[in-house]
Amino acid sequence: MPTPQAPDFLRPALAPGLLGAVVLTVGAFLLDSSTFTVVRYVVAILALIMTVFAWRGRAWWAVVLLGAIAVLWNPVVVVPLSGQPWAAMQFAAAVVFIVAGVRTKVPNSEAGRGAGGGRPVTGGRR
Repeated sequence: MPTPQAPDFLRPALAPGLLGAVVLTVGAFLLDSSTFTVVRYVVAILALIMTVFAWRGRAWWAVVLLGAIAVLWNPVVVVPLSGQPWAAMQFAAAVVFIVAGVRTKVPNSEAGRGAGGGRPVTGGRR
């Protein structure tokens, strides 16, 4: 049985992208409540985390869109948006989170090292 090889790339933005999409979808129903501040914090933080992964994966379109989401959902300096356009933006941002999470590929630094991924064992203590 051959030794499994590490993949050439990773998708580190997938989990925060899916989580952000869930938070944005739930947040669309909480727009008029005080709990929406928590939604703003979570979305802004996840957008910034995904921006770092998109930068590392050279997905420049995702860097721009996720940066805009981080600014618009910023809970410290609130952008005064409300009504139907703001509700529609919740779902549009959820789509951006999912697409950026799926399309962002970061090169795997451990690819080609075998299943262990670490340094090759050379002499030393035993």
